[in-house]
Amino acid sequence: MSNFSLHLLQCCSISTRTGVNCTFDNKYSRKKSRTLQLQTHLPFPCSRHIHCSTAAPSLMAEEKKVSFDAGEASLLVKELRGHFNSGKTKSYEWRMAQLKSISKMVNEREKEIIEALQKDLSKPELEAFMSEIYMIRSSCKLALQELNQWMRPEKVKTPITTYPSTAEIVSEPLGVVLIISTWNYPFLLSIDPVIGAIAAGNAVVLKPSEIAPATSSLLANLLAEYVDNTTIRVVEGDVPETSALLEQKWDKIFYTGSGRVGRIVMAAAAKHLTPVLLELGGKCPGVVDSNVNLQVAAKRIIAGKWACTSGQACIGVDYLITTKNFVPKLVDAVRNELEEFFGKDPMGSKDMSRIINLHHFRRLKNLLDEDGISNKIILGGQTDEKNLKIAPTILLDVPEESLLMKEEIFGPLLPIVTVENLEDSFAVIKSKPKPLAAYLFTDDDELKKKFVDEISAGGMIVNDTFLHVTVSSLPFGGVGESGMGSYHGKFSFDAFSHKKPVLYRSFKGDSPVRYPPYTPEKAKLLKTLISGDIFRIILATLLASIGWSRS
Repeated sequence: MSNFSLHLLQCCSISTRTGVNCTFDNKYSRKKSRTLQLQTHLPFPCSRHIHCSTAAPSLMAEEKKVSFDAGEASLLVKELRGHFNSGKTKSYEWRMAQLKSISKMVNEREKEIIEALQKDLSKPELEAFMSEIYMIRSSCKLALQELNQWMRPEKVKTPITTYPSTAEIVSEPLGVVLIISTWNYPFLLSIDPVIGAIAAGNAVVLKPSEIAPATSSLLANLLAEYVDNTTIRVVEGDVPETSALLEQKWDKIFYTGSGRVGRIVMAAAAKHLTPVLLELGGKCPGVVDSNVNLQVAAKRIIAGKWACTSGQACIGVDYLITTKNFVPKLVDAVRNELEEFFGKDPMGSKDMSRIINLHHFRRLKNLLDEDGISNKIILGGQTDEKNLKIAPTILLDVPEESLLMKEEIFGPLLPIVTVENLEDSFAVIKSKPKPLAAYLFTDDDELKKKFVDEISAGGMIVNDTFLHVTVSSLPFGGVGESGMGSYHGKFSFDAFSHKKPVLYRSFKGDSPVRYPPYTPEKAKLLKTLISGDIFRIILATLLASIGWSRS
């Protein structure tokens, strides 16, 4: 394996599954597997699927079968580029056909999609429908309705210096793009960017997350059945397959996942000057004022924490900030609503997802077991390793230097930070990297404005959580360490398009002012044109034309 592959192995998700399933109707799927030597040393017992946290264990080689290497990845990209260069994906008809097929796929195979999500995450059926299936249906519907408009060149004004002329901005597909998905919303976060890439007219390779194997396998099978496999492919696998893909030259890489792996993806892309769109994460704060409708606020906080894949969401509320005087009321309200949502025994509730795998369970358990943390638990804290369940847990004023306050939690643990005055919360948020989302609960208009003006985040909601991702007219993306680039709705189309400027001129109206010899008269006219004074321009043009005609 290359040094790059080993580096990737140390930092991203790995699986003890053997083999790889590629949805190719060609020679790639028929090649015999080769053996790759890898060895893994982990400082903890591991489950079947492992996803490394920021404290990545040291990894060496262990024997593993692989049927997709850098050579095959290169052939795949070459084949897709050939189909793209033929112009096949650029037509309106091809794009519409693929989008209709994806819409049909979601409608016809809804039950299988929900079953896969339940296998991977024990995701409740209604949550799976609303957060994944409904979102994809909406995304497809919008693209089908608006594609014709999105594809039209955008007419723009031209200056007097190019008169007579017209200009437009043409959206052209980038080419062959790679989409590397993640495991917490494994269907949504795979298909949604694929919809944008297809709408923009690209050839696509999707690499779903091996951490959600049931959904990954289903995606491979469904896309092979429903869409054009000469231009849209799925590659399953883990680190070796991802490494092989990242060694290739792409026209864009779209990655959803951790900042640690995002840096590796960006480094790989830099070798080929490939643009990237990184959807990462961070510690998303929620600031709660004392003047709110407390019952409604508590419900919406729970919806943005425990009711979204048990806190395993990049835009989930990572921690709350409120005043010392108000925190008892806030905790009581959240406790009451948690019981309404999940019953007196949330560990037995069927309305909460489980933790994705044993490694992540133990990672979260270690956060609770850190020195100085256990006595900060004021609600919950129960764990069930066998069923990968952790109760909704609230902690009060944990040490700022603890891992809970330094790392993205990505689970059902919610620290509450107290301050004397609510505006002190701004300094707490600014002391950390810019988050993917920031939430404020208040009826104070002045505080709303100040929060929006002073807090930098990928996205922001006042008096709710999570819902901004459902608004197709809003871009979704990070800033700073929470990511770069954005998508959703037309922003997805734009993310996978090159905005090509085109200026049209005729052979009429050719002005000598731009050509040598550069005389004082030409210089005067040129400066007049640049000034924008219409009367001076007309006068100078007339005088110049008289002088040039005489000469």
